[in-house]
Amino acid sequence: MARKQLLSYAKEDRASGQRRAASVDIPFLLLVLLLLGVGLVMLYSASSAQSEYDTNYAISTRYLQKQAVCAGLGLICMVAFSRLPTQFWERMAWPMYGISIVLLLLVLVAGESVNGARRWINVAGIQFQPSEVAKFTMIVLFARLTKGFGQSAKQFRYGVMGFGMALMGILIPLALEKHLSAILLMGMVAVVMMFIAGTRARWLLAGAGAAVLFVLVYISLMGYAGDRVTAWLHPEQDPGDTGYQILQSLYAIGSGGVFGLGFGKSHQKYLYLPFQYNDYIFAIVCEELGLVGALLIMLVFIAMILRGYWIALRATDRFSTMLAAGLTTLIAVQTVLNLGVVTNLLPSTGIALPFFSYGGTALAVNLGEMGIVLGISRQRRGR
Repeated sequence: MARKQLLSYAKEDRASGQRRAASVDIPFLLLVLLLLGVGLVMLYSASSAQSEYDTNYAISTRYLQKQAVCAGLGLICMVAFSRLPTQFWERMAWPMYGISIVLLLLVLVAGESVNGARRWINVAGIQFQPSEVAKFTMIVLFARLTKGFGQSAKQFRYGVMGFGMALMGILIPLALEKHLSAILLMGMVAVVMMFIAGTRARWLLAGAGAAVLFVLVYISLMGYAGDRVTAWLHPEQDPGDTGYQILQSLYAIGSGGVFGLGFGKSHQKYLYLPFQYNDYIFAIVCEELGLVGALLIMLVFIAMILRGYWIALRATDRFSTMLAAGLTTLIAVQTVLNLGVVTNLLPSTGIALPFFSYGGTALAVNLGEMGIVLGISRQRRGR
């Protein structure tokens, strides 16, 4: 999808006779709800054994209940955000940016450690990850900067320094948190948005080279990151420790075959595969639904992502185009990275699968973001 085509649809001054859509884009809405529904069902199956173990075999729906509550909150946000004009997010871009930086810095001081990582904040008994809010904030800010820069995004001063300085304000606190997965995800989304905005490809390639160098240095300094790369390349060398999760994931995928073992009949979810309801839930999907079921779910993701870009193409202004494209790209990159990790095509990143993986903050934010895309679809150009 050429960036000129994306932004050519997003004229700041619409023709007077151009038609506005009265309702949200129904295909996109149905695809989101389908992924949410299937995701909750698969989360129940993947987490039931862990839930029983954690509750002394008293309840099998512990994780599903928590996820369902967050799904409900997310759906409320989706409906509410679908009715907000995009000008609201444009006005809120800089205030949200400041708040996100404060929250990320607060994690370093008062954050709670979960599974050895200090990335969560507890407010009134509610635990959430500021990094999830920061991802959304970065996309909103980049959309506003794109509108402000206009054709000047082709210049180094704006297309590289302007976007880069804004991005560093979020990435530096994340680096202090040692949150490599969020840095990787946000960096990839930022590159796509900068390319669409008009930043010259040669500068983006130079930035990608610098990013690779940063990752290599980061891995050499952070032992756990280096262990992940070693486990990715040679999981069989340490099957009882660093390579264990990868091997169990591959066992789950392989045992599913073409048609799967059947819903609820996974063997690996019985505490063999760590985080089977979180980062590695797609391995359970493959085991229970097989290659056919996994491909169908992937096709739904692809259809939703393509529809999101279709909405971006038909947005009525530059800000809305960039906002819809950025939010769609966020889902796309998360999905690709997660599937790559589960199948061992990529080293472990800790990035969840949207709408499927356990995580209340991520699910609620994802649904709210999809509500914004739906809101943009209300004012799309034509049908």
